[in-house]
Amino acid sequence: MRAVLIRQFGGPEVLEQAEIPAPIPGPGEVLVEVARAGMNFADTHRREDVYLQRSGAEALPLIPGNEISGRTADGRRVAAILPSGSGGYAEFVAVPEEALVPVPGEVSDDQAAAILVAGLTAWGLLHVSARLEPSETVAVEGAAGGTGSLCVQLAKRIGARVIALASTEGKRELALRLGADASCDSRAEPEAMTAALLEANGGEPVDVILQMSGGAAFEAQLEALAPFGRMVAFGIASREPNEVRTSRLMRSSRAVAGFWIPHLLARQDLLAEGISELLGAVACGELEVVIGGVHPMSDVARRSKSMASPDETSSARAAKAFITVRSVKTPAARRTVLAPCSRAGSAAPSETLAFEMRFQSVTFSIARPPHTALTTWSSVA
Repeated sequence: MRAVLIRQFGGPEVLEQAEIPAPIPGPGEVLVEVARAGMNFADTHRREDVYLQRSGAEALPLIPGNEISGRTADGRRVAAILPSGSGGYAEFVAVPEEALVPVPGEVSDDQAAAILVAGLTAWGLLHVSARLEPSETVAVEGAAGGTGSLCVQLAKRIGARVIALASTEGKRELALRLGADASCDSRAEPEAMTAALLEANGGEPVDVILQMSGGAAFEAQLEALAPFGRMVAFGIASREPNEVRTSRLMRSSRAVAGFWIPHLLARQDLLAEGISELLGAVACGELEVVIGGVHPMSDVARRSKSMASPDETSSARAAKAFITVRSVKTPAARRTVLAPCSRAGSAAPSETLAFEMRFQSVTFSIARPPHTALTTWSSVA
């Protein structure tokens, strides 16, 4: 099979396309033919081995990529966050059966590959770490990115006011289209950034900040946080970690927390709730997965370089990008676009249909309205 290999850690040039034997599934594993492999900013840290969870030289050669969508030999459409944290940039991957998430017919391969890591991160940030409440204000850094764009939409579903932080006018326009109430330039100087956040919130400090850059931006945004406000750090894109003194937190009654998705993946109760909401919202058109591009495997090194560049001002670091691994052929299927589901806080549909899924030994249900067809078409995936 074709795969992308890392034989030594380093820059984008270490990403090598190679022909290697397909994996042989072990006990409890299923071979998945990969249709899409998600590309994440964290992948750029992994190829340099500076990620939070370091691989070490003993892990080489390494196939990067930790989220995929595809099909099993018996025709099931599935998605997965790979438990090993790697292996996705390949035509085939062996996945534990319990890690497979069945994909509803209304969810595309692109959406399925994007919604697990980015979607669960966004959901966990808002519901678990920040505990965002209706009528609160949340500032979302990287608001046009794969995770940030979902944070914007999920926060609006909760009933919050959203301030989008993004580096270009185009990215800020995207966040506003997705529902953000105001926007700020994430590349503003520290004092200007603090002032901009306060101005965007009518002169008042904000209740929640989702912070992914670190460095000077972290300090500037913390100054705009309200008493009893919560800042949740979920990245260090600047590679400049911050330290916060407890006396500073006490004087301001602020809280600073961290978020790392492996801890969420270990909580089956939270996973069931998060996946149910995310897949249900995508299936019925309430949650837009913004696709930044679909790239051939041969383009991985160039794409990785663009994602890592601090000077990148195009769409290269906006939204979600994928590697198109292969065209997985299945029988033609008739698909239906559903009528919109009821939003959080609105009246529930008078009649719903539900289906059950099983993931990591947990069975959960997704409720959706009856199949009210707006548009139908036939497609071969």
